[in-house]
Amino acid sequence: MAMADDLRKTLSDPKPLYFAAGTADLALQQARKVPVLVEQLRTEAPARFEAVRNTDPKAVQEKASHRVKETQETLQARVGEFFGSLDTDLKKLGENAQDLALRGVGMAAEYAVKARETYEKVAEHGEQTVRQWRGEAAEEIEELAVAVEPDARPVEPKVQPVEVKADAPAKKAATRKAPAARKTTAKKTTPPAK
Repeated sequence: MAMADDLRKTLSDPKPLYFAAGTADLALQQARKVPVLVEQLRTEAPARFEAVRNTDPKAVQEKASHRVKETQETLQARVGEFFGSLDTDLKKLGENAQDLALRGVGMAAEYAVKARETYEKVAEHGEQTVRQWRGEAAEEIEELAVAVEPDARPVEPKVQPVEVKADAPAKKAATRKAPAARKTTAKKTTPPAK
């Protein structure tokens, strides 16, 4: 029964729907920025293409080979340092393992709190968005109603008096049916096992 209650509670909570609406609205806001970025790239692209065309391939190749040599020398030096300090680092690592684990748990809890706060903010934004959408829809419906029926006045229904006869309760009592008889079912008995 508790599972059904939990399921009912989960399905009746509108917050995930508000979160989805908020996410959609935020995505729409970001999508509105795309044309500006495209226009900016369109204006900057010719200058960038020209710079690439004017670049000397030999100079680029020399720069790349120089960087590769520097990276290789740095990597060899660091690997040598790493193996030299490995003995002392293993001792420190053993001492700091518990501290690192506790820090990891603390960071995970902090991220969980931040995620929950972000979820709440987006859900709140979604709720406001849905209210705004509902308000705009209501305004559109009102405008449509005014356009269709500009002289709409509330019409009161005409009530006709009903004649009450003295023998009406007697007829109602006579037309009532008697309650249905209960059906009894026989209990099945199983023969004893042999």
